[in-house]
Amino acid sequence: MFPWNSFFPLNKNMKDMMKSMNPQDVDQYVKGVMKQMFPSDWQGTQDPGDFMKNMNTMMSGGRNDSEKTDTPHESVEKIPVNIFEALESIYIQIKIQDDDLVKSVKVFHTSNQAILENIPSTGERQVITLPCLVKKKGSTAQYKDGILEIKIPKSIDLQYTEIDVSERK
Repeated sequence: MFPWNSFFPLNKNMKDMMKSMNPQDVDQYVKGVMKQMFPSDWQGTQDPGDFMKNMNTMMSGGRNDSEKTDTPHESVEKIPVNIFEALESIYIQIKIQDDDLVKSVKVFHTSNQAILENIPSTGERQVITLPCLVKKKGSTAQYKDGILEIKIPKSIDLQYTEIDVSERK
């Protein structure tokens, strides 16, 4: 029917090589490639296997960014953050039990990051990468029952630019 052998040339030497491969070596190789391909912010943890678990959580609508650090060598504990993506907005929920800490918190955001200053303590900063682009205006933050909830409207960017593809001679 189809010439599969011409697309996937597996001769006897390659079949023998595949049989002699150790599954742990293949697993370590794949993990190494994933660490090189994806930044540590996307992984959520340093283990690429956990990265795939986090991707499943993100695809189901919620994400827990509990231990993100700005640099891999930073050992400051971060406050657990839950990010939820709705149809028109991004919701960030942060459990803060100390009312005095809420009074000193400053919240900023760029088009793809939320920045929390004075969290978890005064003078520190926690940066949260958002799952999509957001608008500059229209954000709100409310503190109720020990939870700080930040609502940021999504930006729907429908502009696109055509790129001319030219042939090299």
